[in-house]
Formats: sequence, C-alpha cells, structure tokens
Amino acid sequence: MGDFDRYARLTAGLDAPYAVIDLAAFRRNAADLVRRAAGTPIRIASKSVRCRPLIDAALELPGFRGVMSYALPEALWLARNGVDDILLGYPTTHRTALRELSADLEAAARITLMIDSPEHLDFIKASAAGDARIQVCLDVDASLRVFGQHLGVRRSPLRTPAEVAALARTVAADDAFELAGVMFYEAQIAGLPDTSPAIRWVKRRSAAELADRRGAVVDAVKQIGPLRIVNSGGTGSLEVSSADPVVTEVTAGSGLYGPTLFDKYDIFRPEPAMAYALDVVRRPAPRIATLFSGGYVASGPAKKSRLPSPAWPAGLKLVGAEGAGEVQTPVQGQSSERLHLGDRVWMRYAKAGEMLERFDVVHAVDGEQVTELVTYRGEGKNFG
Repeated sequence: MGDFDRYARLTAGLDAPYAVIDLAAFRRNAADLVRRAAGTPIRIASKSVRCRPLIDAALELPGFRGVMSYALPEALWLARNGVDDILLGYPTTHRTALRELSADLEAAARITLMIDSPEHLDFIKASAAGDARIQVCLDVDASLRVFGQHLGVRRSPLRTPAEVAALARTVAADDAFELAGVMFYEAQIAGLPDTSPAIRWVKRRSAAELADRRGAVVDAVKQIGPLRIVNSGGTGSLEVSSADPVVTEVTAGSGLYGPTLFDKYDIFRPEPAMAYALDVVRRPAPRIATLFSGGYVASGPAKKSRLPSPAWPAGLKLVGAEGAGEVQTPVQGQSSERLHLGDRVWMRYAKAGEMLERFDVVHAVDGEQVTELVTYRGEGKNFG
C-alpha cells in the first residue's frame, strides 16, 4: 500500500499539499505492464501521466514505444521536445494547431491524427495552412451492444467493417492524407473494476465480440492499404488486447501510477506509486481531523469512486457529508485520535494524471533520495 512512513520522513521539510512519486514502484508497475502485454509494444497514454520526465522515463524502458496524446497542441509540444511517435487519441478541431501541423513537415511525420468521419477530413483540410501530408488513424467503436444496451463509452460512429472501410477509401483517395491505422478502445473492459459477476460477464462477452469484429475490420481496411497501427486496450485490458494477433500495439498509462481505480481488478493490481500529502489544520471532534485542501476529484460519473481516498495513517475515511473539499477535507476514524495539528495524512487519487494538474512539481522518491520532477502544469502547459 505504499511506503508512507518513508515518504513522510524524507519529505518532512516540505509544506503541504504536495505530490510524491515512488520511482521504484513506478518501475515495478512499468515492468508488470510489459509482462501483461506479452511482447506487444505499449504506447504511453500521456493524459494519465502529465509529466514529461516520467513519460521519458517510461519510454526508455524496454517494451514501451510511442505516446498517445490527448490534445493536438500537446502532441506538437511533445514532438518538438523529442517524442518521435505520437498518436492523437481523440479527434481535434484546434484550428491553430492544425495550421501548425500542416506547415511543419517534421511534426507531421511524428504525429498521427484521430478521425471517425469524412467531416473530420474536411475540417482538417479547411484549417490547413501548409503542404505536409497528414497521417490519420480511424477510431472504431469498441463498445458492447447487448439486450438493447450500449455498454462502453460514446466515441466513434464507425462500427462495422463496411463503415470503417468506406472511410478508409475516402482517406486513401485524398493525397492530402495518409492512412496510418485503426484504433479500438474497449472502455467497458479496461475501465471497469471486477466488482460483480455481472461486470465479469460483460467483460468476457465484450472481449469475445470485439476479437471477432476487430479482426474483420482490420481485414477490410487492409484490402485498401497497409496499416502501421492497430491500437487497442488500456491498463485494465492489456491481456485481452495483446492476445489478439491483429493488434500491433496497446495503450497504458494509469497503471504506472496505480490509482485507486485499479484496486478491485481480478487479474492485476499495480502498486500505489503516486500519492499526495495534506496537513491536519483542525480537530473539530475527538475522532475527526480536518485537512487543508485536497478536494481533487477525478473525472467521470459523479459518484464515490471518483473521490480520493485517505491511505495513511490506516483506518481513516472521508466524512460522507463533506467528502474531499476545496479548502478543507475532514477525515474520521480511530487513528484520527492520534493526529495533531501539522501532522501529515496521505491521500490516493482515484484516477491518474489529472491529479498533477494541481501540482507544479512531483517529488520523486528513489531509495533515500528525493528530486523534483516538473509536471505539465509546472511547465506552464494546460491542454484542457
């Protein structure tokens, strides 16, 4: 559950709130991701890391190759800072960045855009200002549809081999574009903890359905042109995606940090490598301690699973009536009786990289050494 005694000792002179990354746990998590991917290269999801030194550290490890960016301005920034293989994970309508990309031959060679409709192609061409040929990847809906329900995230309108092939032909017929790949993100497998028999059934059913459909889609598109990228998966579904021989790469990022989202998966559990420290500033009741700040709530459906969790001292929990707050976070439990003003309480975030939007640096603990790593925010970058 993290070596919080050591973190507290090594960072005792810092003023809270501050974030810590345990580099040894980070490396062990990376090695486990590589083990689970079973030889399939892992593309790093930058949105789940948001710290260039840590992205670079992962890319230096065997088994990792390339970055999946979440915004085109971010992709341009990463490309200009040495990352040479960037797949934009989401479509973009950022006009300024599209103009820059089309006018920058080197960046255009490093960055692949994501599209799911002819309208995206029209928008890109209308925004372009240069002659660079734009690489594109087709985003294919990987959700499960069963009993009249859509199980998964709302992404692409492309689903069938015929639909994907039709857009692939449109791309191939236009000299302004190069067809680079196809992507499938099975959120209903990767992002759901194994908390019930029903969820486990959904995952098994979805994996079987997607394996058949993904193969058919890839076969249809390869009739039109070669594919450099067949991307699939996330931290929670590496085994499923990498087992498919048509998949050329998988994506992961959150598993490097080990947030609480992954505490209830059956087949893996990363170490908690990232945490943040808060100070006790009030004692409003014998078994309640109030912490300063700390209301770092993860994106997604507004429910308890998106709240941060007290990790150390053991036995603490949030107060249900307040949760994690903008300027104060009360915690309760028997161990709160031993907390005094200025004592540290360590919190774990529900997801991963979003947390670093709150911190200019993350304090990297490696053995008995502590160094500062600058985050996106610390570099003055905010990509939405």
